[in-house]
Parts: sequence; structure tokens; C-alpha cells
Amino acid sequence: MNVRIEITYRTPKGTEAVFSSEEMRAKHALLITEDLEKTGRIKNLVFIDTHDNTWNLKEFKKLIEEIQTEPHDVTVYFDGGFDFNTRKSGLGCVIYYEQNGKSLRLRKNALVEELESNNEAEYASLHLTLKELEHLGVHHLPVIILGDSQVVINQLKEDWPCYEENLARWADRIENKIDKMGLDVTFKQIPRKTNQEADRLATQALRGIDILSTSEVD
Repeated sequence: MNVRIEITYRTPKGTEAVFSSEEMRAKHALLITEDLEKTGRIKNLVFIDTHDNTWNLKEFKKLIEEIQTEPHDVTVYFDGGFDFNTRKSGLGCVIYYEQNGKSLRLRKNALVEELESNNEAEYASLHLTLKELEHLGVHHLPVIILGDSQVVINQLKEDWPCYEENLARWADRIENKIDKMGLDVTFKQIPRKTNQEADRLATQALRGIDILSTSEVD
């Protein structure tokens, strides 16, 4: 969860000014705020998220405590592969998140047969990722989505048009899922070598190896 801090600062002689910070992780905002409060010169202080929701310090501390028990600080990788010979697709996703003070990683893949191209497999793998986020209970949080597909990333960012009807249907399905879950999504294209973990899961799915695991990571 990212927020910015807005404070009203008062000098010893009563001069006031309002300052607003850049966006930062919630836990960092809380640390900075607690340090600022030691000055004794903060007249008013609020935390504001990307949707302009606001909290005072007491409300924000309670929110942070509640968030710690749920998945948060979510970053996901997705990849899809299409075998032209078998007409089958392998989907792979990796989800990194924090929960109850632990750093966790979920790995999931799937084999599907109804797709027609590699681009469609890439879209399907992202849809699989969102379904796994939904199963985890991730909602109304910022999520970073990383993939090496120029087509999927640029079409969902609306930098590229989407002329193919089947891909447009996938894009609509994904956007509707994101809206339903209330996610604040950042799409980023990454090099294929940076996406090897999701790529390996997609390849394993094509080989008939099913993967579903959650583990703690450093």
C-alpha cells in the first residue's frame, strides 16, 4: 500500500505551512510520521492513498495492523507459452507478497487447450494470476504486474491498440477483474531473462508437470 503524508507544520512563533510528501510504502510513511511527531510542531497530519482516501495517525496505525494479517506488498510475474504442434498452452505465474511478517512466494501453472496463439496464452496467464490473487484475498491494494509480453503490457496500458477480437475479450476480462478486486495496478514490461521463473512454470505445464506451491523466501 502506497500513501503520501500531508502535514501542517507550526513554528514556535505560530507560523504555519502545509507540506506534502511523495508516495511511499505505508510502513515507511509511519516511521517518518512517528519521527516528525517528536518535534511537537505538527498541528495536523493525514495519510492519503492513490484513491484519495484519508486517515489520521490513529486510524492509519489501526489500518496497518489489519493489513499485516492479509497479503500485501504484492508483486507478480506472469508468462504464457503456446505449442503450435500440440495446440496446447502453458501458463505460469509467480506471486510475491508479505503476510504476518513473512515474505512469501506462490507458484502456480496450468495447461489449457482452447487457445490459439502465444499472445492469447500470455493474456490467459495474467488472468490465472489475478484468480490466484483473488483466492489469496488480495483486494483494494497496489499490485505490481511484471511480464515480458510487449503485446499484453502495452495493450493493457493502452499504449498500443488491440485489433484482434479474441485478445480484446481477454483485455476486457482482465480489466473487469482488476476493477472488481479494486486493485491499483502498475504494469511493467521486463526482459525475458528477468521472467525466467514464470517462463519455467509455463514450460513445465506444457510438459504435463503441475505446480502449486507456497513457500517462505528471504
